[in-house]
Amino acid sequence: MNRRVVITGCAAITPIGNTRAEIVRHLTEGISGVKPMRPDGLITEHIHSGVFGTVDYPIAYDFKRQSRKTMGPVAYYACQVAKEALQQSGLSETFITSGRLGVAFGSTHGSPTVQRDIYRTFFGQTEGSLRNIGAVDYLKSMVHTTAVNITKMFGITGRVIASSTACTTSSQSIGFGYETIKFGLQDAMLCGGADEYDTTTVAVFDNLLACSTAFNGTPHLTPRPFDTRRDGLVVGEGAGAVVLEDYEGARRRGAVILGEVLGFGCNNNGGDLILPNAEGIVQTLRLGLESAQLDPGRIDFISAHATATRMGDVIEAQAIGKVYGRNPLVTGLKGYMGHTMGSCGAIETILTLYMMHEGFVAPTLNLDVVDERCAMVRHTRRLTETPVARAAIQNFAFGGVNTSLIIGKGAP
Repeated sequence: MNRRVVITGCAAITPIGNTRAEIVRHLTEGISGVKPMRPDGLITEHIHSGVFGTVDYPIAYDFKRQSRKTMGPVAYYACQVAKEALQQSGLSETFITSGRLGVAFGSTHGSPTVQRDIYRTFFGQTEGSLRNIGAVDYLKSMVHTTAVNITKMFGITGRVIASSTACTTSSQSIGFGYETIKFGLQDAMLCGGADEYDTTTVAVFDNLLACSTAFNGTPHLTPRPFDTRRDGLVVGEGAGAVVLEDYEGARRRGAVILGEVLGFGCNNNGGDLILPNAEGIVQTLRLGLESAQLDPGRIDFISAHATATRMGDVIEAQAIGKVYGRNPLVTGLKGYMGHTMGSCGAIETILTLYMMHEGFVAPTLNLDVVDERCAMVRHTRRLTETPVARAAIQNFAFGGVNTSLIIGKGAP
């Protein structure tokens, strides 16, 4: 079986908004969602970076109490975008609970907020205080909390895939969901990822000297993908979800098709767990094209991983140049939001869909002077009105995990 796979629902919570209109406004007007980090009195006083891609607007959760009991902050994000994506898809409750719909959803850590409270109780309190750990605290904090809270809230009984591969978490989720439908194991998949506001993640990258520190007083000027003044990544929060379906089933029920997943490539560098690897990335990009059965010249736009680290951007640009040359426009969307960690692949896929349907490509925010070592690709320097029929979304993670998603604007 080799079925076509289409997108019939999507939703995102990002530092630049949680509606299509608000996200498009930020992209077209060049408005950053990076803000000063909120001091927590525990970790922030010991780290150098002072910026964060922050969700600073209210979200109207209307979850039932029974659902909320097992949810930490990251599951709230996940369930909210899942709810909105399912609503947009128009799938019936009968179908959702039939076993024909599965879930592929993940996060980097689970819920660090809940984990931190548990650790405080274990290691910093008096004898007998273990009674303060709630019966559901593990369910809130475990690494697959997003996926299983989604299944609980919506009664989903299909298969569950809970990827947890840092920056490739949600792009793997979409890719694995695509393969699950393509080869006939499910008729539809709810895919994505989420990560909550978490200063411990900042501390990890700060300790590796990978975080931006030079723009603490002007957070909107960082990160700076591919720019000569880039000085590291900015950690962010958010969530993204897409509903994938078998094309024939979606067409029969009259679903609105937002896009099509054309291919997916995923591999591992097989070496260093931190440094990016040009050969591994090149292989991933080619695997994505091979899966989609497309020549490089058929790709109009690339959403680059582009974290604004000193060497990561150089290696990615060189890999793009080797595979694609200077044909597709290239944008680093993290310039607007920071690095939303486990949710970045899904969010960047959704933003790419929005640009496809609005007929523009957003420029890389804060790209003032292109690093000459990154100059071999066609960077988007200004808002560009152009049709985009096919796009590639690239993500690379600690551990040497690489992904490339190829999507199309729609299916006839």
